[in-house]
Amino acid sequence: MNLHEYQSKALFSEYGIGVPKGYLVSHLSELETALNAINSDGWVVKAQIHAGARGKAGGVKLVSTLEEAHQITSELLGSSLATIQTAGKALPVNSVLVEGTLAIEDELYLSLVVDRVTRTHTFVISASGGMDIEEVAQTSPEKILSVHIDATVGVMPYQCREVGFALGLKGEAFKQIGFLMKQLYQLALDKDVSQVEINPLVRTADNQLVALDAKVNIDSNALYRQPELVDMRDDSQEDAREAKASQHNLNYIALDGDIGCMVNGAGLAMATMDLIKLNGGEPANFLDVGGGATPDRVAEAFKLILSSSDVKSILVNIFGGIVRCDLIAEGIIKAVQEVGLTIPVVVRLEGTNVESGREKLAQSGLRIITADGLADAAAKVVEVAGK
Repeated sequence: MNLHEYQSKALFSEYGIGVPKGYLVSHLSELETALNAINSDGWVVKAQIHAGARGKAGGVKLVSTLEEAHQITSELLGSSLATIQTAGKALPVNSVLVEGTLAIEDELYLSLVVDRVTRTHTFVISASGGMDIEEVAQTSPEKILSVHIDATVGVMPYQCREVGFALGLKGEAFKQIGFLMKQLYQLALDKDVSQVEINPLVRTADNQLVALDAKVNIDSNALYRQPELVDMRDDSQEDAREAKASQHNLNYIALDGDIGCMVNGAGLAMATMDLIKLNGGEPANFLDVGGGATPDRVAEAFKLILSSSDVKSILVNIFGGIVRCDLIAEGIIKAVQEVGLTIPVVVRLEGTNVESGREKLAQSGLRIITADGLADAAAKVVEVAGK
């Protein structure tokens, strides 16, 4: 789950990490109060969406007068913004963050990620921060330093010194980098953070470190432990189908194809999509209904698949281990009847009570095609889709 910049900075403040003074503005009527509360020669108006690279896309603007701030804010609020990180999709701008300007000496980069290769939390730092950090990583990887944190001891002083030297820090800023690293690490542990990024982390004219930007991602699998963070979720920034899927404990990702997929198990779902592509088809989605699929959940899964008008056929691939095939068959029949399905459905069932499940499908009188194995199912679903 992603957080907005203003939400991320609120978390930073809880942990004593320096951020610019700022106010959230959701309506133009709130703007003047926010500007007057910030003692600054100028302001920065920042569109709040779940994506980086907003500056290059026109979502971050420097203003120096009330009139200019009003114009920029009115243009951003209610608009949509696409960046290089939104995969071509424009996200709605429902609010802007207004902050005062700072006297900036250096722009640095600092992030903390879960490194699945080393199985550690890892700091990634660079003295070349700012909007073009992706280009730095590609063209000058030697400017990127990774520091792995041993979970048994946490952030060690020598690691903080290593980062401070690499960033060229001195004096107060050198002291602050150690505090910043320790607090970010504690934040990650406390809040089940999978990634936190500060780009840029700036060194000001008075040698202070300030998080000019903030990006925090929360591990969605740990949200049951973070009820206060769940309340920060902004469904408007997510694909509507994916947001609805999460409400029914379904794992759904929209894709660009025209063959709907409903599978139980992520690995089986990946194999199913591979076989569809091998037969010349294109999956319309990834959809894992989970091991404890119920008829009601299967019905909701069908509705999600059919919410895309591009879908021409559906492949249901269920291995009945935890879940019984006869229950899945009931869910399929219920869903087809509820939504008035007009496109062909290919079903492959294997496992517990498979014969009973196949019998129920055969006796339903519905337009359901059964398959003898996954390869057969993939070939049939591509064929009936008109490929």
